[in-house]
Amino acid sequence: MPPPESPFPRRKTRTVQVGRVRLGSGHPIAVQSMTTTATTDVAATAAQVDRLSRAGADIVRLAVPTVTAAEALRAVRDRTDVPLVADIHFNARLALAALDAGADKIRLNPGNTPLADDLDRVVEAAGRHGAAIRIGVNSGSVMPRDEPLQRPHTPRQMTDRMVETVCRYLEWFQSRGFHSLVLSLKASDVPTTLTAYRRMAALCDYPLHLGVTAAGPREEAVMKTALGLGPLLCDGIGDTLRVSLTGDPVPEIQVGRRMLEVLGIEPLRGVEIISCPTCGRCQLDLTALATRLYAATRDIKAPLRVAVMGCVVNGPGEAREADLGVAGGQGFGMLFRHGRPV
Repeated sequence: MPPPESPFPRRKTRTVQVGRVRLGSGHPIAVQSMTTTATTDVAATAAQVDRLSRAGADIVRLAVPTVTAAEALRAVRDRTDVPLVADIHFNARLALAALDAGADKIRLNPGNTPLADDLDRVVEAAGRHGAAIRIGVNSGSVMPRDEPLQRPHTPRQMTDRMVETVCRYLEWFQSRGFHSLVLSLKASDVPTTLTAYRRMAALCDYPLHLGVTAAGPREEAVMKTALGLGPLLCDGIGDTLRVSLTGDPVPEIQVGRRMLEVLGIEPLRGVEIISCPTCGRCQLDLTALATRLYAATRDIKAPLRVAVMGCVVNGPGEAREADLGVAGGQGFGMLFRHGRPV
């Protein structure tokens, strides 16, 4: 089922290949997550990659903190065709090992990976393997560590530092003729996230990976992600995204997919529940009913909107867009389709 024409035209970018996935305008926004297993535990990591793929992940990132982890990545690569990204910090030589192990993309953090000779070898290896590189900064990793802790940094200061850092790295890679680049400028607060991505989008035509870093537990993280990524997506900014949730990574994919569906960027996949917030007219346990319905429909892949409303007065009218719904009270109820009683 093709998506409706999006009211948010995408920012035009160059296309970057990550395994079987193409990033950039004209291609679907890729949803990704990161494994929480130790990459050296090949069986557990491959199993989690499979769970994420079945949940709808287009790309999966793995931590590569050691040479042993880089070597294990090869075994994970052999067990899946999902595009894999190696997360590299501090040591560019780990990037070389990850590329040799079959990583489709590596993430380098300019905050802790200096522009040194090893990166020339990384560029050569990435080109040889047909791999992409994400220049991924976090607000915390680019701010000076010798400044007094009591001195707060404004969103403008953090944005300036992140954009300057990415631009410096970008110029370095461009001078080597390497353009298979994806950029990200993640902050843990929404104002910095918005301003950093908007500024970077105006400065280049490379695909942008969206995210709010260290967003927190689910409720806090979903709110930050919706407020941070939603406006950017409405501006047409963003070619791939991650919803950072503390815990099991599978809900990251579910929330990311749902966000794109709600914005009309992707077609509805599965069942959308529409339920009223309840009021003094409600005469049934609508909260329990909506919760049961949500749990019972998670495995349905057909695109359906199903409503449960606690009042027959205006329930069908308020849920007119639902394919099927019920409105009722104590001891009675009414089924309706697209607002019409059946």
